[in-house]
Amino acid sequence: MALTLYGSARSRASMPRWYMAEKGIPYHWALLDLEAGEHREEPFLGINPFGKVPALVDEDPALPGGRLQLFESGAILLYLAERYGGECSTPAERALVQQWVLFANATLATALFVPSSREREFPRLMTMLDRLLEGGKPLAGQHWGVADCAVQAYLAYLPIFFPQIDLTPFPNVQATIAATQARPAYQEVMGQR
Repeated sequence: MALTLYGSARSRASMPRWYMAEKGIPYHWALLDLEAGEHREEPFLGINPFGKVPALVDEDPALPGGRLQLFESGAILLYLAERYGGECSTPAERALVQQWVLFANATLATALFVPSSREREFPRLMTMLDRLLEGGKPLAGQHWGVADCAVQAYLAYLPIFFPQIDLTPFPNVQATIAATQARPAYQEVMGQR
């Protein structure tokens, strides 16, 4: 078995890298030079024809054809959670973590990174997340997992990309960001950004 994660500094590849570090999943990190255009050339286009990072290659004789290629950080996270992370053993568990990963990558990311959505959606989402994050409980299951990784990664981007946003009305979001930034695996991966 061999996992290779393709990505670049300051990309969504940080989410699967963080998840794999937290779960102790061994992998090879293939750093692409986006400025040099490595993501828009072969052999990478054979892995992701859209030329975007991250992408994951899982080489294992047990897989159909001995190899699986995935792109999109959410798809990669969900695959890792199910195959290597010991999560998603029932359809209900799978649906719940899918809900949170899709929320993070579609709804939360849009509310953060699209200025018109940030003004309109951000306060509403933060108010609800603040309630849901009270007490530091995992979003799905009994232990930290892929749902937490996806949501917490975006929340932890707030002080990095948007230091001007006042988070004092959201103490549980602030506590979650602080707890995320204190995690050794997060520090290991994000320190390499």
